[in-house]
Amino acid sequence: MTDTFTKSQRSEIMRQVAGKNTKPELVVRSLLHRQGFRFSLHRRDLPGKPDIVLRAYATVIFVHGCFWHRHPGCKVASMPRTNMKFWWRKFNANAGRDIDHERTLKRLGWFVEIVWECDITEKRLRDIAQRLASRRPSPPPRYAELHDAAELILETS
Repeated sequence: MTDTFTKSQRSEIMRQVAGKNTKPELVVRSLLHRQGFRFSLHRRDLPGKPDIVLRAYATVIFVHGCFWHRHPGCKVASMPRTNMKFWWRKFNANAGRDIDHERTLKRLGWFVEIVWECDITEKRLRDIAQRLASRRPSPPPRYAELHDAAELILETS
Protein backbone atom coordinates (compact mmCIF):
# COMPACT_ATOMS: atom_id res chain seq x y z
CA MET A 1 0.00 0.00 0.00
CA THR A 2 1.40 3.39 -0.92
CA ASP A 3 1.46 6.36 1.38
CA THR A 4 -1.56 8.65 1.00
CA PHE A 5 0.41 11.71 2.14
CA THR A 6 3.04 13.68 0.28
CA LYS A 7 6.59 13.48 1.52
CA SER A 8 6.36 16.89 3.24
CA GLN A 9 2.99 16.02 4.85
CA ARG A 10 4.37 12.71 6.17
CA SER A 11 7.45 14.52 7.46
CA GLU A 12 5.27 17.02 9.36
CA ILE A 13 3.19 14.20 10.86
CA MET A 14 6.29 12.31 12.01
CA ARG A 15 7.81 15.49 13.47
CA GLN A 16 4.81 15.77 15.80
CA VAL A 17 5.32 12.32 17.34
CA ALA A 18 5.94 12.90 21.05
CA GLY A 19 9.17 11.71 22.62
CA LYS A 20 8.13 12.08 26.23
CA ASN A 21 4.96 12.23 28.31
CA THR A 22 3.31 9.75 25.97
CA LYS A 23 0.10 8.01 26.96
CA PRO A 24 1.85 4.69 27.81
CA GLU A 25 4.35 6.60 29.96
CA LEU A 26 1.57 8.47 31.76
CA VAL A 27 -0.20 5.17 32.53
CA VAL A 28 2.97 3.69 34.06
CA ARG A 29 3.67 6.85 36.06
CA SER A 30 0.10 6.96 37.34
CA LEU A 31 0.24 3.38 38.61
CA LEU A 32 3.61 3.88 40.29
CA HIS A 33 2.40 7.08 41.94
CA ARG A 34 -0.80 5.40 43.20
CA GLN A 35 1.34 2.69 44.78
CA GLY A 36 3.35 5.28 46.67
CA PHE A 37 6.50 5.41 44.57
CA ARG A 38 8.13 8.78 44.07
CA PHE A 39 10.27 9.42 41.05
CA SER A 40 11.81 11.98 38.75
CA LEU A 41 11.38 12.21 35.01
CA HIS A 42 13.67 12.36 31.99
CA ARG A 43 16.91 12.91 33.89
CA ARG A 44 19.34 14.35 31.38
CA ASP A 45 22.32 13.45 33.55
CA LEU A 46 21.69 9.72 32.98
CA PRO A 47 22.40 7.83 29.76
CA GLY A 48 19.34 7.65 27.52
CA LYS A 49 17.35 10.14 29.63
CA PRO A 50 15.21 7.43 31.27
CA ASP A 51 11.46 8.09 31.28
CA ILE A 52 11.18 7.36 35.02
CA VAL A 53 13.95 7.40 37.63
CA LEU A 54 13.39 5.92 41.08
CA ARG A 55 16.59 7.04 42.78
CA ALA A 56 15.76 5.45 46.14
CA TYR A 57 15.55 2.07 44.39
CA ALA A 58 18.47 2.63 42.02
CA THR A 59 16.03 1.85 39.21
CA VAL A 60 15.26 3.46 35.88
CA ILE A 61 12.28 2.65 33.71
CA PHE A 62 12.12 3.11 29.97
CA VAL A 63 8.64 3.03 28.45
CA HIS A 64 9.32 1.97 24.88
CA GLY A 65 7.00 2.31 21.93
CA CYS A 66 6.95 -1.01 20.10
CA PHE A 67 7.25 0.59 16.66
CA TRP A 68 10.16 2.93 17.39
CA HIS A 69 12.17 0.60 19.58
CA ARG A 70 11.48 -2.61 17.61
CA HIS A 71 9.77 -4.82 20.17
CA PRO A 72 10.76 -8.35 19.09
CA GLY A 73 7.80 -10.42 17.91
CA CYS A 74 5.30 -7.57 18.29
CA LYS A 75 2.89 -6.96 15.42
CA VAL A 76 3.13 -3.19 16.03
CA ALA A 77 6.85 -3.28 15.20
CA SER A 78 6.19 -3.63 11.48
CA MET A 79 8.48 -2.21 8.84
CA PRO A 80 7.09 0.62 6.68
CA ARG A 81 6.95 -0.36 3.02
CA THR A 82 8.21 2.92 1.64
CA ASN A 83 11.72 4.27 2.08
CA MET A 84 12.79 1.01 3.70
CA LYS A 85 16.50 1.81 3.65
CA PHE A 86 15.89 4.95 5.74
CA TRP A 87 13.71 3.07 8.24
CA TRP A 88 16.13 0.17 8.49
CA ARG A 89 18.96 2.53 9.43
CA LYS A 90 16.76 4.51 11.84
CA PHE A 91 15.44 1.45 13.67
CA ASN A 92 18.91 -0.12 13.92
CA ALA A 93 20.30 3.12 15.35
CA ASN A 94 17.44 3.31 17.91
CA ALA A 95 17.93 -0.32 18.99
CA GLY A 96 21.71 0.14 19.21
CA ARG A 97 21.36 3.23 21.37
CA ASP A 98 18.88 1.42 23.63
CA ILE A 99 21.38 -1.40 24.19
CA ASP A 100 24.25 1.02 24.84
CA HIS A 101 22.22 3.05 27.35
CA GLU A 102 21.06 -0.07 29.18
CA ARG A 103 24.61 -1.45 29.46
CA THR A 104 25.99 1.87 30.68
CA LEU A 105 23.26 2.29 33.28
CA LYS A 106 23.82 -1.24 34.59
CA ARG A 107 27.56 -0.57 34.81
CA LEU A 108 26.75 2.54 36.86
CA GLY A 109 24.77 0.38 39.31
CA TRP A 110 21.20 1.05 38.11
CA PHE A 111 18.52 -1.59 37.69
CA VAL A 112 16.91 -1.14 34.27
CA GLU A 113 13.27 -1.97 33.57
CA ILE A 114 11.88 -1.86 30.05
CA VAL A 115 8.12 -1.55 29.70
CA TRP A 116 6.83 -2.14 26.18
CA GLU A 117 3.83 -0.17 25.00
CA CYS A 118 1.87 -3.32 24.11
CA ASP A 119 2.73 -4.88 27.47
CA ILE A 120 1.17 -2.24 29.70
CA THR A 121 -1.30 -4.22 31.74
CA GLU A 122 -2.24 -3.96 35.40
CA LYS A 123 -0.58 -7.34 36.06
CA ARG A 124 2.68 -6.36 34.35
CA LEU A 125 2.82 -3.06 36.21
CA ARG A 126 2.04 -4.77 39.53
CA ASP A 127 4.93 -7.17 38.89
CA ILE A 128 7.27 -4.21 38.37
CA ALA A 129 5.97 -2.53 41.53
CA GLN A 130 6.60 -5.75 43.50
CA ARG A 131 10.16 -5.99 42.17
CA LEU A 132 10.72 -2.37 43.17
CA ALA A 133 9.31 -3.00 46.65
CA SER A 134 11.70 -5.94 47.07
CA ARG A 135 14.56 -3.51 46.36
CA ARG A 136 13.27 -1.04 48.95
CA PRO A 137 16.35 0.32 50.61
CA SER A 138 16.87 -0.42 54.28
CA PRO A 139 17.47 2.56 56.55
CA PRO A 140 21.08 3.65 56.78
CA PRO A 141 22.93 1.98 59.68
CA ARG A 142 23.29 5.28 61.51
CA TYR A 143 19.51 5.77 61.50
CA ALA A 144 18.98 2.22 62.78
CA GLU A 145 21.44 2.80 65.62
CA LEU A 146 19.71 6.05 66.60
CA HIS A 147 16.33 4.32 66.48
CA ASP A 148 17.57 1.48 68.76
CA ALA A 149 19.06 4.03 71.16
CA ALA A 150 15.80 5.98 71.25
CA GLU A 151 13.83 2.80 72.00
CA LEU A 152 16.27 1.91 74.82
CA ILE A 153 15.85 5.37 76.35
CA LEU A 154 12.04 5.10 76.14
CA GLU A 155 12.06 1.66 77.75
CA THR A 156 14.19 2.81 80.71
CA SER A 157 12.19 6.00 81.38
